[in-house]
Amino acid sequence: MELVDQFLRKINYLRISVTDRCDLRCVYCMKENMNFLPKNEILTLEEIERLCDNFIDLGVEKIRLTGGEPLVRKDIIKLIEKLNYKKNSTNLNEITLTTNGTLLKTYSYNLKQNGVDRINVSLDTIDEDKYNQITRFGKINNVLDGINEAKKNNIKIKINTVVFKNFNESELEKLIEWSNLNDLDLTFIEVMPMDETDTPRDLQFVPLNEIYDKLNIIYNFTKTNYKTGGPAKYFKSDKLKIKVGFITPLTNNFCESCNRVRISSTGKLYMCLGQNEYVDFREIMRSDRNDNFIQDKIRFALSLKPKRHDFIINSEIKPYMKRHMNVTGG
Repeated sequence: MELVDQFLRKINYLRISVTDRCDLRCVYCMKENMNFLPKNEILTLEEIERLCDNFIDLGVEKIRLTGGEPLVRKDIIKLIEKLNYKKNSTNLNEITLTTNGTLLKTYSYNLKQNGVDRINVSLDTIDEDKYNQITRFGKINNVLDGINEAKKNNIKIKINTVVFKNFNESELEKLIEWSNLNDLDLTFIEVMPMDETDTPRDLQFVPLNEIYDKLNIIYNFTKTNYKTGGPAKYFKSDKLKIKVGFITPLTNNFCESCNRVRISSTGKLYMCLGQNEYVDFREIMRSDRNDNFIQDKIRFALSLKPKRHDFIINSEIKPYMKRHMNVTGG
């Protein structure tokens, strides 16, 4: 069985936010003084597992846990352990997560023991002062220690870097060299207009085609066919042992090959990161509907998946997306 939308795109990748909370306050992700949701509005771990089970039954092969910061969710390892039981005995063949890395030193061993072989770590600078500035109070050594611990446990790590105007543009080569030294693939990501933060989006945005052109002069990139199930286009260089990826939702959208849907920590299924439409599965599950009903609703939701996103960055237009990045985790 498989999920296919109205444009014949196969949907085999589920990203599910397990919490809206985070131990950082990155400036492009949320406002400094965020009000987080009360516990009763967040899906329980049992509800998350049930939703995952239904998506797996319908053909989902990869599940990524996001936040907020997924590792701040109490008993997150218990959820991962339960998902791991299903891996390879069902359609599911990969469990992964996106993390800011601050808690990896504590959780790396348990992640590896429960089937997490690959993670993405969000890291926008390796400068200690800049890191504190962009996260508002983070300590970069916590992340670096966490990355080292994950490597000791043989977890493959990819670094995700959001390119931020007048902030980290000048150190992208340095980030590449640091990633290469530590044998960490690196992906650059454009700022996305997800609700309003304390800085206007047009003052944050840098087109990645311009960044690619500058870096290509140094590295003479060659395109690869490497895929991780996501939208990044990866390049290699004779000067590097790692792959460098680019995710360009605005300058070169990848909607025609979209294979994923997202569930917020409150159970809202978003068919597209760049659209506001959703189907509320929390209320469905809490009204004692059976799994057949849930799967019918999933198929219905897929019929609403748009051909492309509605992202736009313009100083005259407020962000169309009425949710912050911590709601769905990118």
